[in-house]
Amino acid sequence: MRLLDHPGRSTVMARHGMAATSHVIATQTAIDVLKDGGNAMDAAIAACAVQGVVEPGSTGIGGDCFALYSAGGSNNILAFNGSGWAPAAATPAALRARGVTQIERQSAHAVTVPGAVDAWDQLLRRCGTRPLSVLLEPAIRYAEEGFALMQRSHADWANQEALLRGEANAARIYLVDGAAPAMGSVYRFPEMAQSLRQVAAEGRDAFYRGSLAQDMVAYLQSRGGLHSLDDFAQYQGKFETPIRSRFRDVEVVECPPNGQGVIALLILNILARFDVDPDPLSPARQQLEVDATRLAYGVRNALLADGAHARVDVDWLLSDALADELAARIRAGDVAQDGGYVPPAAHKDTVYLTVVDKDRNCVSLINSIFTNFGSGQVAPGGILLHNRGMGFELIEGHPNAIGPHKRPLHTIIPAMVVKDGRCVLPFGVMGGQYQAMGHAHLVSKWVDYGMELQHIIDLPRLFPLPGAATPAQVEVEARMPAAVRAQLQAAGYHCVTPKLPLGGAQAIWIDWERGVLHGASDPRKDGCALGY
Repeated sequence: MRLLDHPGRSTVMARHGMAATSHVIATQTAIDVLKDGGNAMDAAIAACAVQGVVEPGSTGIGGDCFALYSAGGSNNILAFNGSGWAPAAATPAALRARGVTQIERQSAHAVTVPGAVDAWDQLLRRCGTRPLSVLLEPAIRYAEEGFALMQRSHADWANQEALLRGEANAARIYLVDGAAPAMGSVYRFPEMAQSLRQVAAEGRDAFYRGSLAQDMVAYLQSRGGLHSLDDFAQYQGKFETPIRSRFRDVEVVECPPNGQGVIALLILNILARFDVDPDPLSPARQQLEVDATRLAYGVRNALLADGAHARVDVDWLLSDALADELAARIRAGDVAQDGGYVPPAAHKDTVYLTVVDKDRNCVSLINSIFTNFGSGQVAPGGILLHNRGMGFELIEGHPNAIGPHKRPLHTIIPAMVVKDGRCVLPFGVMGGQYQAMGHAHLVSKWVDYGMELQHIIDLPRLFPLPGAATPAQVEVEARMPAAVRAQLQAAGYHCVTPKLPLGGAQAIWIDWERGVLHGASDPRKDGCALGY
């Protein structure tokens, strides 16, 4: 239990239903859907669509989506991969022929076919009770009538003014006299509202086969893209079997590659090989988490890819042999200068939400346009396009090399924890590269220390920055105890303070014995957990 005379927020508790998102309006939307008789998936999709309006720098219909779904809290969990694929004409050789040596953020080559709208449609058809047309209504209303711009959303917006000035549509739609709208101002997206109305009226085909698709393809081709109408028309996300690994007495469930959920499980496997330090914020514990993350991310960057196009040996990634090998490197102290990194693209903007309804259907869902305001490219209809293609490699033969209808390495990962055969904790962590470490951090604090979810989310964070810099850099939030910084410096790391807080998390614990839901939401964002 938190100290009630200290700043902070209490864990939210309720009996019938609960939602936790990174924006208060989205959370309220989800609760409205639940109270009106919708189920958890209905509420999650409605909330996610609203977030694309009120948190435009983090998500939207121009992005991708992953989800996990547990019907009635059962252990029979569905995974959905709504990540977009590259154009059929996209290969390393084709890009080299065009003089492309690196996929830049505002390049059309950074845009894969957005998967979110198809994901919403398929998830609702299989797991929901209401049509997409009805669940888009709140998002359309906020886009037309306006919403008050909150503090974190404004900070993310202002941080990308230079990017948005670099493209005419982006500047026109997202800036006011060349600057981000003021915090507390009322902002509207009439063009986005019209596009959402079109999807509501015509269904997902409006986005992948209709005039919206035609406009996106024409726009991307005008910017040098290799996209075709067939790339959009043929696109489909897919239901998959999730991957699992035990940590102590629980099982952690993640989506399979091309996402990095397997790396979160690998970090937990490494941590399981060490004794639990009595203090969750001790310098030794924090260095262990940094070391484990660096080694696991080195494996990720070398091997993780779209399993439909490259061999990704999940069994080996989750094997005792690999975890033993990496743990031995930590014990030998040979991590700080050689984490085995291949520098990936930086990424810190995504939305994650979780919903549990009265029947204990559980949704863990994450939607993203990759970096803050994605590619900064806005197609007709006000569709802000993501830049997920930056996750590809241009190296021939690399497992994650760009290829026809291939999905890039993805950082966004929803998750669930199962205990005694039932889902007990749908959760997720935003923050791009941080997410796999964030998952391991949250689960290990919950299992090893028995900490309350809100307390875990409130803890100060750190993250070893991806890259080959020497000495290796670690972002450390200002609230972290000074002794932790000193220990990391002594171990050969260089500590830096992040410009913005690290990540954001939402989680709901199902207390099956008492019939109570416990919700937590990250104070680093504009959201909250609510129940009824």
